[in-house]
Amino acid sequence: MNANDEAVLLRIHISNTDKFRHNPLSDMLVYTAKRYGLSGATVLRGVMGYGSSNVVHSTRFWEVTEKIPLVIEIIDLPLNIDRYLGIILPWFDKIPTGCLITSEKVNVILSKKGRPRSFFKS
Repeated sequence: MNANDEAVLLRIHISNTDKFRHNPLSDMLVYTAKRYGLSGATVLRGVMGYGSSNVVHSTRFWEVTEKIPLVIEIIDLPLNIDRYLGIILPWFDKIPTGCLITSEKVNVILSKKGRPRSFFKS
């Protein structure tokens, strides 16, 4: 992506307890985005929230599962987002819990490549 590109912001609202094939759904979504070359993905942990179940989950209340909301954000070009959605949308038919997926157009102001850091000096 380059500056002034019109891109799409994809937001996937799930819970940290959601699984797909015995793996955390959030991990599957991020690693799939990486595998298919999307520009990046970020998982945001919610402090408090509720969804289609109407049950409020919070880090302030002790719960055995410590269920909290997660939002996965991915920004990329529309074609790449559409291809990614074609891969992941069937997964949600197999998941019994609720979720919400939204998208909106965004304008890229700056897209700067980073370089991997090494924690060990040579």
